[in-house]
Formats: sequence, C-alpha cells, structure tokens
Amino acid sequence: MKKILPFICFVSSFLACTSSAKKEEKIKPSVYKNEEIGWEIEIPLGFNMISQARIDANDKLGKEAIGKVYEGDVKVDSLRHLVSFNKNRFNLFDSTIEPYAEEKPGEYEANNLLIKKLIFDTYNKQGIKIDTSSNKVEVSGQQFFAFYIKVYGPNGTPVLNQVMFNKPIKGFDFGVNITFNNAIDSALLIDAFKKSAFKK
Repeated sequence: MKKILPFICFVSSFLACTSSAKKEEKIKPSVYKNEEIGWEIEIPLGFNMISQARIDANDKLGKEAIGKVYEGDVKVDSLRHLVSFNKNRFNLFDSTIEPYAEEKPGEYEANNLLIKKLIFDTYNKQGIKIDTSSNKVEVSGQQFFAFYIKVYGPNGTPVLNQVMFNKPIKGFDFGVNITFNNAIDSALLIDAFKKSAFKK
C-alpha cells in the first residue's frame, strides 16, 4: 500500500511516548544536509539526535499498531530515516524518504486521504480520542500537505499534538513528523522545518 510507510513513524512517535526513553547525549547545534532531495535544516538548540536503536524500536511499535487495523503486510524496507532529534520523549522531529513515482494524476492526494483514515482508525482501535485537520503549507518555496492531530487523554484534556508534512520531491516521498506537548517546543520544531532550505 503506497505511502503507508511514513505513517509508521508517525504512529510510533506517539507510542514511544508511552515507553521508556534513554537519555540522549547532548550535541552542539548543527545543520543536517541531504543531497538526494537537496534539503538542509538547522537542529534547534536543546534538541539531541535520536539513536538508530531508538528509531528502530519506534518503527517496530508503529508496525505493530498498524497491524491491528490494517491486515496487509506492512513493509519498511524502502523507508529511510534522514534526521531525527528530540528534547525529550514528548517533543521530537523525524524525517523520512522512500522512493515514489506517481503512476496517475491525483494518486498522491488519494493516498493521503487513505493515510488520514488509517491514522484515525489506528488511534480509535486503541481507544484514543483525537481531533484532526489538514491544509497546505509552503516551506522554502515548496508546497507541502500538512495533517494536524490533537491527542486527548482519558479525562478529555489535550495531552499531545502531532503534525505530518509530506510531498513528493525528486523521486521520493518526503515526510516530516513532529510531536510536541507545549507551545515553546511546538514553535521551535515547526519553525525549524519552515526555515529549512531546498535546493532547486
């Protein structure tokens, strides 16, 4: 099923918040660059790179969550994580690419609708209430699809927010998944992405 792989990371980001997280080693502010899609982003101060072991564990959690809703085989072989960083287990940034070529006009947008339904069904299956909305956002001259999720706790109060940005670029499906639980980290993470640069 096309475009299901970036969603695995999106779901696993939330599930990771309920699991123990090892303290990451702090690093100096740096800029991440990827030549394949011509993208670079500055990692905000106070955020640390996430280890590959933690990323792999999150992917496993996400695949298991989707497996409870989606009966097909979910493969992650072609999905690659670019840069992932966090401040703590509730405030994190993850970016991915996977090869993608639209076979017919409108296919990408249609797949986005399927992903949104799968997100809702996966949370609903776990008894988690969410509100969602979507729009399009311009980032460094590139038009991205944006999908917003507000996650509620058992008492009905908001506990977590997630944003998924995605678009096809240079033969890849590029996705950015951001999780946050406060306005300060929300601004840092979303601004970092909106200020990131794309080479033409």
